[in-house]
Amino acid sequence: MSATREAVILTACNQKGGVGKSTTLYHLTRAAVIAGLRVLVVDADPQGNITQVLTEGVGEEEPGLADVLSEYASETLEDVIVPAIWEGVDVVPTTGETLGVVRDQLVVAGAGREARMRKVLEPVRGRYDLILIDCGPNLDQLVINALTAADGALVVTQTKLWSANGLAKLLDTVTAVTQSYNPRLRVAGIVLNQHEARTIGGGHWAEEITAAAEARGLPLLAPPVPKRQAIADATEESRGLDEGDNDARELAKIYAGYLAELTGRNER
Repeated sequence: MSATREAVILTACNQKGGVGKSTTLYHLTRAAVIAGLRVLVVDADPQGNITQVLTEGVGEEEPGLADVLSEYASETLEDVIVPAIWEGVDVVPTTGETLGVVRDQLVVAGAGREARMRKVLEPVRGRYDLILIDCGPNLDQLVINALTAADGALVVTQTKLWSANGLAKLLDTVTAVTQSYNPRLRVAGIVLNQHEARTIGGGHWAEEITAAAEARGLPLLAPPVPKRQAIADATEESRGLDEGDNDARELAKIYAGYLAELTGRNER
């Protein structure tokens, strides 16, 4: 990507927990590092999982995203950005339990509450090629803020009954945000994560989700991410799949392909 272009902003979302949003974002970040992109990762999940695996030494008392979004704090985004474990990556961390408090504040906040994240990101957008926002497992005001700030929604789902059933609700939320707050928002891609191709259920729900995506004209990223322990292990150990064995390096290629698709780099 050209250094003169503003960052592509992608928000990873799904109201269902345990589908692997943070893990997907982690490995996309690693793919971007390998591609030589400048990346900002914004941890908008009150659990702070992506902060834990992408940073070192960030204490619970240190300022984070909550301090930037709160109307009662004076910090700017630049005040809270910390370096990640990989060169070329910065993180807006979530620390302690304060982001949950700010989430509740946003529920009763006045006009413009949906655009707070977009406003705080604008001053730094030109410094990065890619901004990735990780969200919690819900459709609350933090998620609405993240979608309002984004160019694209990255929908991470599993090929299981409950994930398929919840997909329509999530897509309806994306449509509502597009219509009300962010006309440039689109579904950038749907990731079938932790896919078990050899099971009857996995095959069935993959077909159901694929049909639903095609009916809505939405991009389904391929191939699906298979259920592999190596993916979780690399995340927990804060290392890249490219640093593992041959099987792990093959898995890394999936995320590299996703990155190219999501950023348009495969068009060149």
